[in-house]
Amino acid sequence: MDSKNTLPSNHKIIEKMKKILIFIAASFFMLHAEAQVKIDRSKKPASGPAPVISFKDPAMFTMPNGMTVLVVEDHSLPKVSASLQIDQGPIKEGKRAGVTSLMGQMLEEGTKTMDKASYDQAVEYIGASVSVNSSGGYAGSLTRYFDKALGYMSDALQNPSFPEDALKKLKTQTITGLKNADRSAATVANRVKYALSFGKNTALGEFTTPETIEKIEMEDIKEAYKNYITPSRSYLTFVGDITPAKAKELATKYFGKWTGKKLELPTIADVKNPSTAEIDFVNMPTAVQAQISVGNVVTNPMNGKDYFALLLANQVLGGGADGKLFLNLREKRGFTYGSYSSVGSGRFPALFNASAEVRTDKADSAVQEIVNEIVNVRNGKFTQEELDLAKAKVNGSFALGMEDPANSARYATNILINNLPKDFYRTYLQKLNAVTITDVQRVAADYFNHTNGRIVIVGNAEKIIPNLQRLGYPIKRYDIYAEPVAEEKKDLNADASSATTDKVSAYDIIQNYLKAIGGKEAVSKIKTMSADLSVAVMGQNASGTMKMMNPNMSAMEIKMGSMTVAKSVFNGLTGYQSQMGQKKDMTMEEITEEKDDAGIFPELNYTSGSGYSTEYIGAGKVNGEATYRLKVKGPSGKVSVKQYSIKTGLLLQSETTTQGDEGEQVTLRTYSDYKKVGDVLFPHTMILNTGGLEITNNIDTLKFNEGVTEKDFE
Repeated sequence: MDSKNTLPSNHKIIEKMKKILIFIAASFFMLHAEAQVKIDRSKKPASGPAPVISFKDPAMFTMPNGMTVLVVEDHSLPKVSASLQIDQGPIKEGKRAGVTSLMGQMLEEGTKTMDKASYDQAVEYIGASVSVNSSGGYAGSLTRYFDKALGYMSDALQNPSFPEDALKKLKTQTITGLKNADRSAATVANRVKYALSFGKNTALGEFTTPETIEKIEMEDIKEAYKNYITPSRSYLTFVGDITPAKAKELATKYFGKWTGKKLELPTIADVKNPSTAEIDFVNMPTAVQAQISVGNVVTNPMNGKDYFALLLANQVLGGGADGKLFLNLREKRGFTYGSYSSVGSGRFPALFNASAEVRTDKADSAVQEIVNEIVNVRNGKFTQEELDLAKAKVNGSFALGMEDPANSARYATNILINNLPKDFYRTYLQKLNAVTITDVQRVAADYFNHTNGRIVIVGNAEKIIPNLQRLGYPIKRYDIYAEPVAEEKKDLNADASSATTDKVSAYDIIQNYLKAIGGKEAVSKIKTMSADLSVAVMGQNASGTMKMMNPNMSAMEIKMGSMTVAKSVFNGLTGYQSQMGQKKDMTMEEITEEKDDAGIFPELNYTSGSGYSTEYIGAGKVNGEATYRLKVKGPSGKVSVKQYSIKTGLLLQSETTTQGDEGEQVTLRTYSDYKKVGDVLFPHTMILNTGGLEITNNIDTLKFNEGVTEKDFE
């Protein structure tokens, strides 16, 4: 068995892992919760007067190669930083989408004078922070080391070595990351939203895929470097314990001889919104919630007459926990943990967007409530108190930002890039506080389009679309890459159609599965198993061990580093679970459910008269593959629906629905990439979705019939 990239074993193991994985997630929540400060959220903070903002303009000069240098003196600490921003604008990459980002990563793989290891060691030796990317870089350190730190940043930008082996490594990592991201409803919704709004073949709408990354060669990296890493349209900002004279000396020393291609700011064509509002639906059966995005394309330049009124309109609608969306969808109706809105700004077309991730059974109602709140702001159905609170929030955020000296340089850069009046930021609060209810209503009516926008939804189509149809919007279906898909018919395809006859039985499905994974005889010989595990949940990684012995003994331990965060042991009659050192005996209900999961391969028991009942309930589909759907009821009464491939007989998905304090909860497990281990096929990839959590499970090593004794379950 190749353990380098092996993921989980059979679904039986995952059944045993479910509760303890939820313990891990809960443990992470507990660790975070200990650091939280209790806040009385029943009382809104009182609004105060807008603070008076004053700041000194940075020193500024332009170098012969086109680089603009800004200097903000702050001698309070012996530290200096420099950031370089190359104003490239949106870049259209076409069939090699992702090449610019990949080029930026390659800049950190060593220079012509130092390999990556030597470069990283040199930066670490002086205690500096140095990074470079596809649109610039950053260097920061104590004053006495800053000369060297800036030199390292300059070297990485101007003299990259572009090693071939690094490109292969980064391509592999990028492709893996993209495949993982394809399982995220939020990522897919964002991708489809931009692709449909701006067009898949435009700089604003195109996206990176594993296929586009695979096509990228070293020559593409070098071409992107030549086109976009240049002093043209660049801004070098110094902040900290440095004088303008010293900054000019260092800028000349490290960037004075730098030359490159002259950049021209791209022109982006105007984009039209749909003629009528529509729902653009992406089916993701593994999603336990619905990701909803309601919005439209806007043009909102910072020097436009509506900028400040639109800023406040968005704050009133969904700028935070006091916004109408949050107060309605979370506080009033309990559909979601949060609902927010945003509106883009700048020189190029952008998006207005109102979004929420909601319970699957409330997707249609959530869409209606989001649209209702948009209409309320358009119609001026908000109070002066709500507007004043929105102003206070923006005022406070702006004033707080001024505590960072770097912002004065950022503001100066924004003025240059966006062609703003020189007093734009000095009069920022004055303009903001002059906005009236009438102004907010007017811009909301002009920019927040509820009749000709897009409602992008990613979720389980089978459960969501029937209820969505009552809203009356046309529904268009797309795949995760924004390609149109035909509406699914009841008969999925020829194979599925022929499979939905009375000739199909639950017995046949079970026998076909056992045959597909190696045969009943081979499966029956497996009496014990042990596995070393890797688990990824909530952005955290954990390791662990899993042991099982027929008929139904199991033991599992999960660690973060050397610390055990969760453990579960069942000896066939009794058991316990521990979380963060707190031990708890299993309840009778939990013991009954443990006994339900009889054996490493439960299918062996489905037709043996062991208290199970099975029923074939029709054809289905998992990730485009036609399936038989099998309803399984265990001795305890627990019900699950398992989907087996019509073509291969293999298990592709298992779904269990339970009733909890917050209503119905669905646990979904999806299996793929079957490989042979000994005489038996196991799925090497398993994604578990439960309670809004996505958990990736890996088996690093797996052994059958060795290394397990009854003492492991004491």
